Amino acid sequence: MPRSRRKKDTQTTLQDAELMAVVLEGRHGVFAAEVADFFALLHNQLGDLSRSRAWGGVARSVRRREHDRLGVA
Repeated sequence: MPRSRRKKDTQTTLQDAELMAVVLEGRHGVFAAEVADFFALLHNQLGDLSRSRAWGGVARSVRRREHDRLGVA
């Protein structure tokens, strides 16, 4: 896969994780990261590692957004 294509896929994946983080925060509030962690663990147990990693990225995005909102040092 050409380098420019990989960079675009990575950027799209990050944008998707960020969008899912926003949706989960809207629907599940303070439990959004836990919901994403649940799906990451579920997909890991089902053997779907790519989806597990994607949901893990969503959980990290939720936690980062919460950290940024709270202004924790």
